[in-house]
Amino acid sequence: MKTFSRIFVVGVLISGFMNTGLAQEKKIMIYQLLPRLFGNKQQNNVPYGTIEQNGSGKFADISDKALDGIKELGTTHVWFTGVISHATLTDYSSAGLPANNANVVKGRAGSPYAVRDYYDIDPDLAADAKNRMAEFEDLVKRTHQKGLKVIIDFVPNHVARQYQSRMKPQRVKDFGEDDNVNLAFSAANDYYYVPGKDFVVPAPQSAQQTPLSPLQHIAYVESPAKATGNNVFSERPAVDDWYETVKLNYGLDYQDQEKTYFDPAPAVWTKMRDILTFWTNKGVDGFRCDMAEMVPLAFWAWVIPEVKKVNPDLIFIGEAYDPAKYQSFLTTGKFDYLYDKVGLYDGLKRLIRSEDQADVNDIRKVWQADAGFNNHLLNFLENHDEERIASAGFAGRAELALPAMVVSATLSGGPVMTYFGQEVGEPGRGAEGFGGEDNRTTIFDYWGVPEHQKWMNGGAFDGGRLSAEQKELRGYYARLLQLAGASEAIAKGQFWEIPVAGNMNKRMYGYVRYTRTQRLLVLVNFDRHYRMESQVQIPESILQGKPITGVQDKLSDLKIDDIKDNTIPVWVLPMSAQILAF
Repeated sequence: MKTFSRIFVVGVLISGFMNTGLAQEKKIMIYQLLPRLFGNKQQNNVPYGTIEQNGSGKFADISDKALDGIKELGTTHVWFTGVISHATLTDYSSAGLPANNANVVKGRAGSPYAVRDYYDIDPDLAADAKNRMAEFEDLVKRTHQKGLKVIIDFVPNHVARQYQSRMKPQRVKDFGEDDNVNLAFSAANDYYYVPGKDFVVPAPQSAQQTPLSPLQHIAYVESPAKATGNNVFSERPAVDDWYETVKLNYGLDYQDQEKTYFDPAPAVWTKMRDILTFWTNKGVDGFRCDMAEMVPLAFWAWVIPEVKKVNPDLIFIGEAYDPAKYQSFLTTGKFDYLYDKVGLYDGLKRLIRSEDQADVNDIRKVWQADAGFNNHLLNFLENHDEERIASAGFAGRAELALPAMVVSATLSGGPVMTYFGQEVGEPGRGAEGFGGEDNRTTIFDYWGVPEHQKWMNGGAFDGGRLSAEQKELRGYYARLLQLAGASEAIAKGQFWEIPVAGNMNKRMYGYVRYTRTQRLLVLVNFDRHYRMESQVQIPESILQGKPITGVQDKLSDLKIDDIKDNTIPVWVLPMSAQILAF
């Protein structure tokens, strides 16, 4: 047995209360999955493999059993990523959807964020491509019957180079249909142009795209060139730009000091409102809005209230990375929630990795910077953009993230998100195709996700092929997320921080979440070697005349009965956490 040096923590609470923002009646718990990957049972995994070689999950694979397994993790909302039709190299001409040009598609399956028809469903996900919308509607109904809500992506900033809506309502005009292509910018245009210049496909990166070369002999012609999705107003985007996408025009002239032309509302505004309304009427309960900061704030301030006229209970989650803009996007922009990556996620990642600069003060800074709206920030440790925790490039072992997951799930009343496979330690290993060996699970390619498949177990969704360690990990996630989702103290309780002292205080953290009816002491130890020991005295302002009679760790069987003078003795092993109810 390894002997740990001990470090003592000062059991004195900060006397000041930190504002937790507007109280949430119930904490939102999101489970993100890509249907193309989630239900895929094939295991051969050929790099750059076709759908015939590597397979694709279908809506039908997200069965009642699968949804029960998702719900076991305390889930309230399922984010079905990549539902809307996007550019792909797979030919569905028989269903009216020919393959796109390989020069402007990333990977064989294509990026879910290069939408080719906002009014259509990705045919990969249907057992019968011609019946794809009905199969999606069945999934929505099945999800709702399980008491879960449905989130899909809304990609407002850009579309695929070969965007063409074949499924739009008859009254709807397609993007660019009435554009004056001789103007670089016009408030009346849907796109930005490079007049007189033809689009130049960036030179392929041999390590990534050479296997697709037989599909790239057909030239891609775009004349005049349109601006690229990541604000490249040139006919020559670089290979690491979003060259497969085209920037949409919301009435902002980027090449003339960002002058705005919002009155009257540009055509893109009303087209996007109608798209959001279309999916709302399909039963969608919320939208994760891709790269929300690349679209004018004025648009969000207008469109979100407009769409909520159809369903006031819709939620809008913005992918945002500039903390200086959070307040305005939540207030003026009317978003319900925003990502908290540049803040809590980045700080927790450093702590998980035990980097030299890792410091629990990063957690404290989040509270100080986001006081007043932290219940409106979505916390996560994995999603489709980020490295897998268990990957070699991140932590190498999934269990090293458990203290961080406790913080992510309990620090505020805001949503917490889990990415499919995270709960069983999926490492994202392998050069699947376009992305190469990047510690992530590909979004561009057809692929089977090995550790997730062990839980899926051929469609039984019983975890029958998981190792004992993986079953323990998934059980931990289930206990934690069920607690976080059901706890009144976490959803809308007050917050008191417990400072730590000593030479290891940069790796140990604690706080109390409490209401009149529930009190939780959360302790996390990110240190790889030292255990946390403390005598934590709980002040009367939290007890409110109800003395401590017993303490139980909600994550284990630990019980603490040796309580004197409302002081709790605590003992937390390295890289572990406790949630003590008292």
